[in-house]
Amino acid sequence: MPNIGFRVLDMKNRPPQQLVEQFRDVVTPHVSDNLNRMEAVSAALRPYHSGGKLLGVALTVKTRPGDNLMVHKAIDMAEPGDVIVVDAGGDLTNAIVGEIMLRLAEKRGITGFVIDGAIRDTAAFADGVFPVYARGITHRGPYKDGPGEVNVPVSVGGMIVRPGDIMLGDEDGLVAIPAAEAEALLKVVREQQIREKSIMDSIADGTVDRSWIDKTLKEKGCEFG
Repeated sequence: MPNIGFRVLDMKNRPPQQLVEQFRDVVTPHVSDNLNRMEAVSAALRPYHSGGKLLGVALTVKTRPGDNLMVHKAIDMAEPGDVIVVDAGGDLTNAIVGEIMLRLAEKRGITGFVIDGAIRDTAAFADGVFPVYARGITHRGPYKDGPGEVNVPVSVGGMIVRPGDIMLGDEDGLVAIPAAEAEALLKVVREQQIREKSIMDSIADGTVDRSWIDKTLKEKGCEFG
């Protein structure tokens, strides 16, 4: 019988790096819009680095709140381009990562942390561009006892993240893109980029059409005085 709750699994479906890289110039609002605004990590998880995009393949960790044993294991397992995504239950009692783990992650080519829990040594993150999103801060360190799981579906800020999902983060927040849907999603995102550029151009040259506002109000039954 599998030891559910205390196990380390391999990542079964890793998306091609060239597919991941095509999201480099994509912003989270465009992804969110084309997922019908139904998929997003809670705004409670905020960036603690000085700036820069998070992009990579989700290596997921589910851990007992306040314990980071499995996060250490995930760092040792990670391939360059992976993002360590940790479901720590949203608990803020103990920090899950700090500066030592930041330096380990940088050395291994990991491209970011997403922690549904707390971090510490925040000055080290704030001074750099290594992306880290977390729910909060505490000086109290973690335990290293387990249990936990690596490469299982996790819930992070109200969103399900599966191992192999493409993680995208910027100033507006975080989204997880299922690898199987990434190519189709990228196509509609590119179309939205073109539409929005056209709108921006029309604003700049004064030809923007705003008639849709009154049309929508009338369709909704708005009364005009």
